[in-house]
Amino acid sequence: MTTRFNRQALGLALAGCSSLAHAAGFALVEQNASGLGNAYAGQAASAQDASTIFFNPAGMTLLPDRQLVVAGHLIKSSAEFSGGNGVSIPGVNTGGDGGDAGSLAFLPNAYLAYRVSPSIHLGVGMNAPFGLKTEYDSTWAGSTQAIESDLKTVNLNPAVAWKLSEAFSLGAGLNLQYVEATLSNATATASGTGTVKGDDYGWGFNLGALWQVNAATRVGLAYRSEIDQSLKGDLTFSASSAVIPVTADVTLPDSASLSVFHTLNARWDWLADVTWTGWSDFEELRIVRAIGAPLVTPENWEDAYRYSVGANYHLNEQLTLRGGVAYDETPVSDAFRTARIPDENRTWVAFGAQYRLSPTSLIDVGYVHIFIDDARISEGAVKLSGEYESAVDVLSAQLTLNF
Repeated sequence: MTTRFNRQALGLALAGCSSLAHAAGFALVEQNASGLGNAYAGQAASAQDASTIFFNPAGMTLLPDRQLVVAGHLIKSSAEFSGGNGVSIPGVNTGGDGGDAGSLAFLPNAYLAYRVSPSIHLGVGMNAPFGLKTEYDSTWAGSTQAIESDLKTVNLNPAVAWKLSEAFSLGAGLNLQYVEATLSNATATASGTGTVKGDDYGWGFNLGALWQVNAATRVGLAYRSEIDQSLKGDLTFSASSAVIPVTADVTLPDSASLSVFHTLNARWDWLADVTWTGWSDFEELRIVRAIGAPLVTPENWEDAYRYSVGANYHLNEQLTLRGGVAYDETPVSDAFRTARIPDENRTWVAFGAQYRLSPTSLIDVGYVHIFIDDARISEGAVKLSGEYESAVDVLSAQLTLNF
């Protein structure tokens, strides 16, 4: 077991497994298919369906009496490294660029909203706010930094909305979140590949306000709180029977969104959004081992913003076309970029459509291509130096039922 592996293993299993998450850092913004076609512009104000439970629970006051939303996202990410390292260790990191570290994944979410009185709505959502899987070849040049990274989250989000007046609504929700993580990398010893597996539960909340400024314009403000996680797990080795208990605390970041939805005329809607995420809480990884002093790795992430604009075109009563673009800042500076999180700024270009099947049912489809800036990297005791070329494609579908 190397000291480097101990420093990184558990904290990165929690916070860095999604080196190609679809929002910057390791967040997942794919929480419905109806908003993907707009690049998620205006989601805290649009309140187009029950997925508003995630984006702004106050939006439930604009929904029908009962509504069910089920969505799924097929996500293909790619991450190709070019470069090398200063030292090759036979049998450990014999070389190579690691292949495509991206993956093909399926991400589901579902929401149910219910009007219990003229002014009160209840709802519940199930989604995954963070997570991704990446995997390199086992003996690539950076195998001592990373081989497999797999992070899964499941979030249960009960919520309530209160319509104070025709113009103003408030909402609040509780987030109960489960995290499961697996992380592996090669060790420069006879221990072989080291693997950390662990899980934890945490909780937080989300708040929202919705203001109907006039018949054409809505403004939404939403906040999602931090969630503290304390992963407990074991560190094991492919060539050793040793099992070492480890723990680490991490704070998953809070975020705040300001959105605008504007009906220009009978054909066109305009949407805009700015979202802030408090990544600066991720200052360091502090790993506590069953034996030995805590080990600390500085991360020094920065708060980041996401900007998006979009439009809807109502072709007729059945069909609506969508489009949108977004710019997503990375919280990772060049000095602290790692093979586990080769994150860079992202630009989204999205298209979508909604078709009304009947008075009570709708389908949404959306597609986005995410352009990721080339990311330079120079890190590790066994120096890994080079550049990443990365991209993400997402294809989404959603069924909405009113009953």
